[in-house]
Amino acid sequence: MRLLRNPGRWLPGALGIGLLIGAWSALSTTVLTTRDGVPTPWATVAALIDDGWSFYQPNLAQTGSEALKGYLIGNGLALGCAFVVLMVPLTERLVLQLAIASYCIPIMAVGPLLSLLFNGDTPMAAMSALSVFFTTLVGALLGLRSADATALDLVRAYGGGRWQQLRRVRLLAALPSTLAALRVAAPAALLGAIIGEYLGRVTNGLGVSMIVAEQQLDVARTWAIALVSGAVAGAAYGATALVERYALPWSRATSADGSEV
Repeated sequence: MRLLRNPGRWLPGALGIGLLIGAWSALSTTVLTTRDGVPTPWATVAALIDDGWSFYQPNLAQTGSEALKGYLIGNGLALGCAFVVLMVPLTERLVLQLAIASYCIPIMAVGPLLSLLFNGDTPMAAMSALSVFFTTLVGALLGLRSADATALDLVRAYGGGRWQQLRRVRLLAALPSTLAALRVAAPAALLGAIIGEYLGRVTNGLGVSMIVAEQQLDVARTWAIALVSGAVAGAAYGATALVERYALPWSRATSADGSEV
């Protein structure tokens, strides 16, 4: 009911998806064809239904496991580095240089090296971690440094050091920026895992399935796997956005009559 009372929250997105599907349908039946690598929407949906849950479940489990490991490791390292930089300012140059290097190095160049060094799904988890590290580090640092100067001075006046400032002021101030970075990192972690599967040694996963479908010239299945990957990435983004929404209740916008927007 709340969504019906406030169509401005979902109507633009629904219209955008509708226009995208309409353009896809028009192009796939006129200018482009399956021979050009573009199936019709209904052919893609048919391939998705034909493959069924038995096909997607092991692939989703494999890729999801890799992405979750990378998400936790990459974000954990990023948050830890942000705290170290804040508490020991002399480490800032080194940490930021390493973060920028991890962001600038092409993932496609790192993948083969990781595949040589590690076995199993470790290379994919590492690729996923690399995909989220820089974003979360920058978001956390910006948040930690956005603390109110007056509040920091008050803690200092009562004899509090950097640790007390961090615990009592900076952590709360850093929540909005950090949670926003974690929200962006969720789909990035999945993308890193899928790219890693293109270069890794696993036998299951959305990336592996997409490669096999391409090699078999199964255009409809390739697009169906891409749609599933996009849906999972969107679900990950939505889940982290929901956590952010309830973790920061004071940041929710309200209308003039006091109702939540």
